[in-house]
Amino acid sequence: MADTPPPEKKNRQWIRQAVDFGALAAFMGSYFITRDMILATWVLVGASALALAVGFAIERRFAPLPLITGLFALVFGLLTVFTHDDLFVKLKLTVQNGLLAVVLLGSLPLKKYPFKMLLGSAIKVNDAAWRTLTLRYGLYFLAVAVLNEVFRSPAAVTALWHAFGWATPNPNDVWTSFRGVLWIAASAFGLSQVPLIMRNMIKDEEPGPVSPDPGL
Repeated sequence: MADTPPPEKKNRQWIRQAVDFGALAAFMGSYFITRDMILATWVLVGASALALAVGFAIERRFAPLPLITGLFALVFGLLTVFTHDDLFVKLKLTVQNGLLAVVLLGSLPLKKYPFKMLLGSAIKVNDAAWRTLTLRYGLYFLAVAVLNEVFRSPAAVTALWHAFGWATPNPNDVWTSFRGVLWIAASAFGLSQVPLIMRNMIKDEEPGPVSPDPGL
């Protein structure tokens, strides 16, 4: 009889998803209650540190992708609170996802799969699946970087709203709401990859959803 994976191992990805969602909810809640982006960014910095600590406690190591996103959140969050300029926290998504897109899409002609290094401990699939995942996630990261440039720009947001005949919005309200929508989109995108993963698994192990961006 095959050994049954311990519940802690089977559920750890779900625990990370819950922690990440809680961190994003705290950031969004603090902003919409206070309408103070700098104060909300303090919450983000604390949440990012907590997410890294929980990830380490669960896995006894820093997993590469959560470590990258967590460090980006800490660096850009601290830049925001020390300079009192919310441009930095908004740029975080563009810089982080743009760099990931360049690395992943640029690796495809070389037949290298850095995404395997980032997520290889979470899912076990063959190289053909890694190539497909690398392409899909590379395009996803690129799309997020482009969309973030639109939604972080007050001029672009105002022009877009006016094109639909809507009243001029608060740009910070729009961007913060976009962060919430993005978390949902990231989770849905991760879940949409499960059929590909299941068809190409090389180990009898059921994966949880893998979110491209935990929302921080």
